[in-house]
Amino acid sequence: MQQTVHIRQSAAFLVLFFVLVTGGMLGLVLSSWAGQTVFGERNVPIFTARIAGGADARSMNPMGFAPILKPALPAVVNIASSRVVKIPLEPFFNDPFFRQFFGSRHRPPAEQRERGLGSGVIVSPDGYILTNNHVVDRATEIKVVLPDKREFKGKVVGTDPKTDIAVVKISATGLPTLTLGDSSKIQVGDYALAIGDPFGIGETATLGIVSATGRGNLDIEDYEDFIQTDAAINPGNSGGALINARSELIGINTAILAGGGGGNQGIGFAVPINMARSVMDSILKHGKVVRGYLGVAIQEVTPDIAKAFNAPAGKGALIGDVTPGGPAAKAGLKRGDVIEELNGEPVKGPNELKLRIGSLAPGSTADLKIYRDGQQREVSVPLGELPEKAAKSVLGESGENSPMRGVEVDELTAEVARELGLRPDTKGVVVTDVDPAAPAADAGLRRGDVIEEVNRQTVSSVSEYQRAVRQAGKQALVLSVSREGSTAYIVVEPE
Repeated sequence: MQQTVHIRQSAAFLVLFFVLVTGGMLGLVLSSWAGQTVFGERNVPIFTARIAGGADARSMNPMGFAPILKPALPAVVNIASSRVVKIPLEPFFNDPFFRQFFGSRHRPPAEQRERGLGSGVIVSPDGYILTNNHVVDRATEIKVVLPDKREFKGKVVGTDPKTDIAVVKISATGLPTLTLGDSSKIQVGDYALAIGDPFGIGETATLGIVSATGRGNLDIEDYEDFIQTDAAINPGNSGGALINARSELIGINTAILAGGGGGNQGIGFAVPINMARSVMDSILKHGKVVRGYLGVAIQEVTPDIAKAFNAPAGKGALIGDVTPGGPAAKAGLKRGDVIEELNGEPVKGPNELKLRIGSLAPGSTADLKIYRDGQQREVSVPLGELPEKAAKSVLGESGENSPMRGVEVDELTAEVARELGLRPDTKGVVVTDVDPAAPAADAGLRRGDVIEEVNRQTVSSVSEYQRAVRQAGKQALVLSVSREGSTAYIVVEPE
């Protein structure tokens, strides 16, 4: 029995040895025939996507991002500006007693020179440079320093504080330039490289990605459509270049959210090059930026607002005020209308509507689809030209609130209206006090506001206001509030 087991084990070993030898010889034959290694998994077919376009391929270069930055660095310049500001004198310096003992020679200087540093981007060989308005604002002297250390005196061609863009010119030709990209095609996750002169230490490049597009409602500028990036942007980078992986200019670095530290926190903003180019073209053509003007103050359609006006939430823009005699007023638009479409395209929100109206030429027609009293209507508005000082857009957003407790109001007299900068024909009651712990304070109501309507009913006196509030009972209150010449709606919810 034991001998039989040994015979079977020997036979099994011989069979296994024969299979291994035969398989190995077959593998060698096939390897020589196919010219491939058979053992292991190295011959498994792997399909690797090719990187389209030579410029994008450079970002995968083992040497890093140097090939992307090489053509861009020479076009980014340092801008040093200075301005003279008047310093108010302390009253005692003008006091006759002081002057009698110390004389006028001890009076401090009434003027002081302020200096600033920023960056700029050469966009034409004959010396036109894009930068930020705040880099050259009120500057009496501008010095532009190129990366090759050449220095030029800069001249401001034009500025646009509403987008924080300025155009500067230097007397030079044959300058290196950056190719302008198309910021409408960038996507979240694209490479973004920021170039500038942070803190005046010299030209610096930082790497990041596009963190977001279309950022607005940040209260940085009047017209906001920012590219957000985590590429490090610090003081001195303002006006510098934000480029993509094809060495194209996609934005002008403008601002950061610094938190409490005052430096880079990984949240930087750049004006999209499409907007900056439009501003530059308008400045070069008209000497200023010309924008379309509708003549309304608009605000977001929050869930509370949508419920109160029986309108879809989160879409369109609610008209909080209409400028008397403006294009919208002449076309019949009213407070409480919700603009849902502009020229056949949906309106996502007030910031988008503002940008789109501003991009239209004065004299062109804006075809609007509006929502009023539960019905859709179509209105055509011939646009005017945006005045230098247009009314502010909206009040702050309202939140979830309780009843109108803790709010004190008084009659709106002509004198009070004048002090508040309101129109002479403004009617309503003025808010004299708001308890900080009251729901109305959370909703955004504050001292100095003028309540013109309660639940779409005009109130011209304290008694009318009180009656309207009592009639509402425990229902939500929709208030039309005027503040600093602009009117908007807020909603106060009951507890």
